[in-house]
Amino acid sequence: MTKSRSGLYSWILLGVFALLFFLLISNMSLWEGFLRWLFPEERQVLHPRGTLLELVGEHIWLVLVSSVLATLVGVTVGIAVTRPLGRQYLPLVSSISSLGQTFPPVAVLALAVPALGFGFRPTVVALFLYGLLPVVRNTITGIENVSQDVREAAYGMGMSSWQVLLRVELPLALGVIMSGIRTSAVINIGTATVGATIGAGGLGSPIIAGLVGENPAFILEGAIPTALLAFGVDAFLGNIEKSLSR
Repeated sequence: MTKSRSGLYSWILLGVFALLFFLLISNMSLWEGFLRWLFPEERQVLHPRGTLLELVGEHIWLVLVSSVLATLVGVTVGIAVTRPLGRQYLPLVSSISSLGQTFPPVAVLALAVPALGFGFRPTVVALFLYGLLPVVRNTITGIENVSQDVREAAYGMGMSSWQVLLRVELPLALGVIMSGIRTSAVINIGTATVGATIGAGGLGSPIIAGLVGENPAFILEGAIPTALLAFGVDAFLGNIEKSLSR
């Protein structure tokens, strides 16, 4: 009962945070007054490309598409290499997924632009590769950590290998898998700002413009919502992870 009440409070607090975040990014006059107060010497304190609400929407779309793709591919690959037929490829998959995070996102973008052009698609590819490793690793770890006694008990009840996977292994590994998805999504929120260098938009637009134009107001306009968004998404997925663990 106490755990249920604690979980309910967590969701209520998250709902309040989401409402305050929406009100904050919707009020551009508040942002202008705040940034004007911090940087009175700057002639322009708001990035002219669009409102914060539009930039946050673009940012969320980039992260959502790349994170969903990373989750689908990462979980599928993680399951495949824990099966008897695919276990021989486990070291190779681990090495390839690790390699995806050794490349800086800017380098991935530079390689993807000639093939995919500028904007949304190469940014999603870079974020997908960058967010794949935590999902693959946690899927493998979660499934591998399921007790062999539990598997044998399931087989003893007459379950097939697919039934054991769907009814026993995945439910028991779900908390660990969600932890990987959570890490991947939060990483992508920060990394997505780099996509503004090739016209992908999002909260990276004011940050890049501020760096180029030496305007700290622009940088803060992009950096503060990015940090708040990462905090909110981390809390949201963390609540789901706790619910699944319970």
